[in-house]
Amino acid sequence: MSNPILNDERFSAQERILDGEPMTIQGTVNKILMLFVCLLAGAGISVYFLFSGQGSIVPPMITGSAIIAFILVLITCFNIRRAKYLAPPYALLEGVVLGGVSALFEHAIQGIVLQAVALTFTTLVVMLLLYKAKIIKYTEKLNAILFTAILSVGAVYLVQIIVSFFGRSIPGIFDNGPVGIVFSLVVVGIAALSLIQDFYFIETASQRMLPKDYEWYGAMGLMITLVWLYMEILRLLAKLNSRR
Repeated sequence: MSNPILNDERFSAQERILDGEPMTIQGTVNKILMLFVCLLAGAGISVYFLFSGQGSIVPPMITGSAIIAFILVLITCFNIRRAKYLAPPYALLEGVVLGGVSALFEHAIQGIVLQAVALTFTTLVVMLLLYKAKIIKYTEKLNAILFTAILSVGAVYLVQIIVSFFGRSIPGIFDNGPVGIVFSLVVVGIAALSLIQDFYFIETASQRMLPKDYEWYGAMGLMITLVWLYMEILRLLAKLNSRR
């Protein structure tokens, strides 16, 4: 599946037994808003250190936060019930990462962060409207396409990380040339389509009246996709601006 925590295997038969208050879409939306508050708080931490003359500690903060956030996602994949405890710190840590990275991009290109935020939320609204209008439907075919696409993109990034240790880079993909821009556009498109999958699983979980814990689980899954989408849009805008 494209999202590491929202997939069919997570909605197994044993999880469909309702024992208490059920998950609702509104409850999930409320949890998403709470996670955004945590995200903004984390971003505020990075920005504070950057503008208080302690910018040298921000890069290691970003690296450490990214690693811990990834570990929290892995833990949640194996234990859904822990989402209500791990989703807030995950959002806080991702905020630290996004705050630091966004500040660096903004320093290089003024106004790019506002553009990326606006495009991310516009994409979220558009994809939600397309999903609700059933113009784009979640199907097994779409699932297979997303799985293959995400796996391919992940492989490219993994290779890039490995070769970067040797001072190299994959030719064309990560620069501002036509190939690099097309690659970024494709990845942004894949991330946007992943939102359809998130909407589907949140809606399906609420219809099945899964336990209340799934609200945190669904909110965390959507947050993961939105963070990815924002980062890819930020990279795309940076490539486009560098061509001017």
